[in-house]
Amino acid sequence: MEELPIGKAFTLIEPGPVVLVTTSDGRTDNVMTISWTMVLDFTAKFAITTGAWNHSYAALTKMKECVIAVPTVDLLDTVIGVGTCSGRDTDKFARFGLSRVTAQHVRAPLIAECLANIECRVAEIIGHHDIVVLQGVAAHVDGSRKEKRLIHAVGDGTFVADGRRFDRREAMRSKLPGGV
Repeated sequence: MEELPIGKAFTLIEPGPVVLVTTSDGRTDNVMTISWTMVLDFTAKFAITTGAWNHSYAALTKMKECVIAVPTVDLLDTVIGVGTCSGRDTDKFARFGLSRVTAQHVRAPLIAECLANIECRVAEIIGHHDIVVLQGVAAHVDGSRKEKRLIHAVGDGTFVADGRRFDRREAMRSKLPGGV
């Protein structure tokens, strides 16, 4: 095996998918790109990594809610664009042609162009590691979308899209929660 510098080790297990996270401070909506996400358990508990360097962080910590919007590979350039400009001086919804949809339980909007949207409340902020733990309160999926491949960041400016799906539900049945 070839040695990889430890500073690049994260590229081997970079989590995914890349998501868009919407926030609202009560007056202005914003959206940010997050590539570090994690499912914590089967109760719709998630974690994202973000902090004060992101303009949306102030609204996220003030309002204690957001929407995780799951884009597909056809939105890759939009996802990168959203992640490389700031909501301080840019209306990202207008700039990137993203359509706001009113959420049922939070002030932050859903994004119509995304495959799925999860309305969330902030459960905990672990400041030392810049981890925001979110509890999902509602989920929405656009089953009519033809493109369903998700985007995964490698961490070095390259991305991977989901590919072929392998069904092993029967073999995993004893480990899956009911209804999955």
